[in-house]
Amino acid sequence: MRNIPVAEVDELDRAVLAIGTDYPPDHLLVWHEHRRAQVLYAATGVMRVETADGSWTVPTARAVLIPPLTRHQVTMTAVSTRSLYIEPAAVPWFPARCRTVDVSALLRALILEAVEMEPRYADHSRDAALADLVLHELKSLSPLPLDVPLPAEPRLRALCEEFLQRPDIHDPPARWCAALNISERTLARRFRNGTGLNYAQWRQRACVLHSLHHLARRVPVTRVAAMLGYDNPAAYTAAFKKLLGRPPTAYGSHGTTGGHTR
Repeated sequence: MRNIPVAEVDELDRAVLAIGTDYPPDHLLVWHEHRRAQVLYAATGVMRVETADGSWTVPTARAVLIPPLTRHQVTMTAVSTRSLYIEPAAVPWFPARCRTVDVSALLRALILEAVEMEPRYADHSRDAALADLVLHELKSLSPLPLDVPLPAEPRLRALCEEFLQRPDIHDPPARWCAALNISERTLARRFRNGTGLNYAQWRQRACVLHSLHHLARRVPVTRVAAMLGYDNPAAYTAAFKKLLGRPPTAYGSHGTTGGHTR
């Protein structure tokens, strides 16, 4: 199925529905939720999925698992998606919180093929077998560290969201302390309790993940590093590799297509 709202087929008696959707550049899919579990796969471009407790960046050829009834919005950079909408009873193992995952070559091929299925595929048919194999393959997905957790405390969260709009690797904790009228020790405790990361770790992760959107637009690494405040491209590349295991060039739009999108 292509470019149709899931609401039109949501009540079909099928465990797996697959829909391919093409979005205009820099599109914002505003806050919404789905009854079914969703596997949101980026066939092209980069997405940022936001929920009440965090932000997940999804590069090309990766996916994010979105639990049923999880309110979220999606910011898209040159994105074409392939989504699997799955009956909750068919995926009892599904995470309770969003999770960005790597996608194997086999699962990628299955997702692309699933979009071509008739929505009312017959029981015991090839399409039904394909849907069963999709469910089997989903269990073995490897999580990726592509999330930026957000604290629940309103004033600290507001500063975090402000930072995500204009990340700076050298933004000092003293500025945050002054804004919140707290000590650095208190800031450190609140960051750890609210995000599971210390301030420096959170700041670096936010900067690296923000850079993926620029890389998808083919912005040169030197310029991306400067935009984020790194002293030089080597420092940015080292931070990027430490978090994601590969250099920034591996995440440019030319390097993450994951094959054709059909």
